[in-house]
Amino acid sequence: MAGFQDNPPPAMDPRLGDGPNAVPPRLPSVQPSQDTTQTPTYAGPDDTTEITTLYLTFATALPTANTTIRHPSKPQPRPDDCPPPPPDLTPYANPQTWPDSRKYAMLTLSCIATWLTAYTAGSYSPPQHLIQAALGPPHPSLEAVLTGITTFCLGFAFAPMVLAPLSEMNGRYLVFVVAGTVYAVFQAVCGAVDTLAGMLIARFLVGVGGSVFSTMVGGVIADMWDAKGRNLPMAFFSGSVLAGTGMGPLVAAVMAQRMQDGSRWKWIFWHQVLMSGVLMVALVVFFKESRGSVLLSRKAKALNKWYEKLEKQGYFGVWDAEVTGEGSPSAALFEGDVAEKKSITECGQTQTTMGLRRIRWLVKEDEERASLGQMIAISVSRPFHLLFTEPVVFFFSLWVAFAWGVLYLTFGSIPLVFQLVYGWSLEQAGYVFTSLIVGAVLATSIGIWQEQILRHPKWANPSAEPSSGGDTSDSSSSKPCSARVISSSSSDRIWAFLRRHFPASAPESRLYFTCLTSTLLPIGLFIFGFTARADTHWIAPAIGLVCATMGILLIYLAVFNYFADTYHVYASSALAAQSFCRNVLGGAFPLVTSPLFKNLGEARAGGLLGGIATALTVVPWVLVFFGERIRARSAFARQLEKA
Repeated sequence: MAGFQDNPPPAMDPRLGDGPNAVPPRLPSVQPSQDTTQTPTYAGPDDTTEITTLYLTFATALPTANTTIRHPSKPQPRPDDCPPPPPDLTPYANPQTWPDSRKYAMLTLSCIATWLTAYTAGSYSPPQHLIQAALGPPHPSLEAVLTGITTFCLGFAFAPMVLAPLSEMNGRYLVFVVAGTVYAVFQAVCGAVDTLAGMLIARFLVGVGGSVFSTMVGGVIADMWDAKGRNLPMAFFSGSVLAGTGMGPLVAAVMAQRMQDGSRWKWIFWHQVLMSGVLMVALVVFFKESRGSVLLSRKAKALNKWYEKLEKQGYFGVWDAEVTGEGSPSAALFEGDVAEKKSITECGQTQTTMGLRRIRWLVKEDEERASLGQMIAISVSRPFHLLFTEPVVFFFSLWVAFAWGVLYLTFGSIPLVFQLVYGWSLEQAGYVFTSLIVGAVLATSIGIWQEQILRHPKWANPSAEPSSGGDTSDSSSSKPCSARVISSSSSDRIWAFLRRHFPASAPESRLYFTCLTSTLLPIGLFIFGFTARADTHWIAPAIGLVCATMGILLIYLAVFNYFADTYHVYASSALAAQSFCRNVLGGAFPLVTSPLFKNLGEARAGGLLGGIATALTVVPWVLVFFGERIRARSAFARQLEKA
């Protein structure tokens, strides 16, 4: 046969993009026949061929790139020349498919960062008298000094509305590193400043930098785990928040008591600078990008850049079985005797010839993404829209904000009560913050346990419903039906009742246990208020603090999971709304701690706070029994159901 003969390439090579050892497939080269009387004309893709743009996802099977057939206009390669090697796509793997070791390494880093920012929030209150003496003259009032907690919380409240869109566009890594650097730098400023205005501004910027380690860690967890696997890492994250909140004032109280002379007390700030510096080094080295759309964008850019390099050397297109047939540019690479060839016969089997086409990859999120200004506008406006139009968001935000306010109230109430009532020193009162750490550990364990119960096969599996005859045996048992013992134990009836009235698949399932565990907050407040007396052992109010801390953490965990499961694509806005309310109220409560306890007394103050907490515990009960009806009236929920 005269002219050139092109052999069809093999099917797509699944090795492409699977790691650094990925190699391009061995494709058949174009070999000239013995008869060269006819000059072939190349009819494959070239620089003028239209480029097809395709969407890239983590599930996309990558086609094999052409690395053997060169355009005739390009210089023929020397025998030792090779096409550009494929890029290493391993760094762009789906974070949800990462090995558990890598996921938990990321989670550990994130929880340490969260712990440190919570540590910073609580460590400011114990040295308030030392800070007051160091600022000025004139020396500010204690209330003015405590405003540093308020400005810190305001930074926490407002910064994520700007930083969250940046993390969606540019990835988590860049935002974490830059914001973390701001956090570390202004921690050092807090230790060096000598004016009230400078301290308040520095605390605000510390809150801005540290906010990413609290409000965005939930996003990192969502990047790596799906909804079913999210509760365990969220429990660790929530526990690290409260453990840090307890450890910060504990250590600061000890340092403030023992380092009162000169400027040694400023090591309360300096040791945090050292810890944040070590953390930043660890983040730079070990933290990896986890935002899925950002990884896909980078993967698309790497592939497109490789295709461009191949085309510069004359290797156009990728092999695509869908682009074949008469009239297609890739139906035959060379016109001549084989121009109409669309299939070949091999061992009696007919195989379809694959064709070449030029493609480029695009990520759908990049195409749909608005400008940074629009994203910030949406990030700022949508949380408030949800807050004031969605009753669920409003009452849950109010609930968790009050709980968070109580947490920040402990910064001042613990030293105040234990010094006034029991005559303890600042250091001795600081040890009581151990109660918060114990409560955080216990609540984290309960959070993990309740998720395991919720996922129990007899509760989560609707097929476990017993038959009318009461047969609750496993339908997959290998025993014949006649050999099965039909029984209906009390435990089976309980599981059946739970499946029927409290389905595990409903979004409100996140609230079943919270209806009970949230009562720990008012119980703890009542215990703390009514037992903080000189004739009562100090362990009693400490137990009350343990109970209150457990209630706070379990409320926080329930709200996060419920918003994530209910509002889906709007979950970040709903969470931003509760985060804003939580931090604003948390910043306000320390300012009223002293007047509250001094004017009302321990019993009345505890009773007032416990009464408010008791009233708010009705929120999850309403959602459990009327949640479906309430969601049916929600415009956002209806829109999500249609989607």
